[in-house]
Amino acid sequence: MTAEAGVAAAFEGERERLVAMAHRVLGSRPDAEDAVQEAWLRLSRQPSGSIDNLAGWLTTVVGRICIDVLRTRTTRPETPWDDDVPELVVTEDDDSPEDRAVLADSVGLALLVVLGSLGPDERLAFVLHDLFAVPFAEIAPMLDRSTDATKMLASRARRKVRGVPRPTGRLQQQREVVDAFLAAARDGDLDGLLQVLDPDVTWRLHTPRGTTISTGPDGIVDAVRRGQRSRHTARRVLVNGEPGILASTEAGRPVGLMACTVVDGRIAGIVSIVDPRRLAELDLPARD
Repeated sequence: MTAEAGVAAAFEGERERLVAMAHRVLGSRPDAEDAVQEAWLRLSRQPSGSIDNLAGWLTTVVGRICIDVLRTRTTRPETPWDDDVPELVVTEDDDSPEDRAVLADSVGLALLVVLGSLGPDERLAFVLHDLFAVPFAEIAPMLDRSTDATKMLASRARRKVRGVPRPTGRLQQQREVVDAFLAAARDGDLDGLLQVLDPDVTWRLHTPRGTTISTGPDGIVDAVRRGQRSRHTARRVLVNGEPGILASTEAGRPVGLMACTVVDGRIAGIVSIVDPRRLAELDLPARD
């Protein structure tokens, strides 16, 4: 085996870890794959035998590429950071082997939402240290900060992450809660809706006009009441491995997607997309 072939084989051995790391930092698998590919291009330009610790070198390079991407996002006026839609993987909720394989690589919605609220440096420090056990001493140079400052960034991010509701209960229990929400919405049972919505439910709504965030069930109940006048149909799907709802017209055109976070038997968080452009970008399961 030539030296070049050996380096290529070693890189392929690290690829899956690097993509997983970049995916959680960037929130997008295509962006993650681009970052890892850029790392390969940089590796291919290195003199033979110049890298003693390939895994560490690649982690550093991918980390620096990711922080550059994150910082670029925050400086683009046309793509405000807090308006990003988390990457959503939507499949039929039928437990098929194909769907399980797709979802195995998706990132939990609750984690994606809170990561999207972190600053670029916080996000990189938290993901690399807390999720991938990269030492702070190795993360600090990526951010051009001291080790102590990097620890503070991760600590600040950790406090924000702890405040985000995480799904509880088995998947079947979560499905039952979402089914109860669907049944109450179809029947116009407002009391039933209030029983399955947490009093402090957070609703993140992506529309063609932008993103709004509200707390409490009132806005959701009002939206359900208005939706009763439409002829849309709604069914349960899986969104990033958690039960959600896909609404469509009679002709089968998607008009809305809800990703639900169920905590202690109630819906504690909802991410809704009703922006036609963003819905068109998603790979949504077709109605039977």
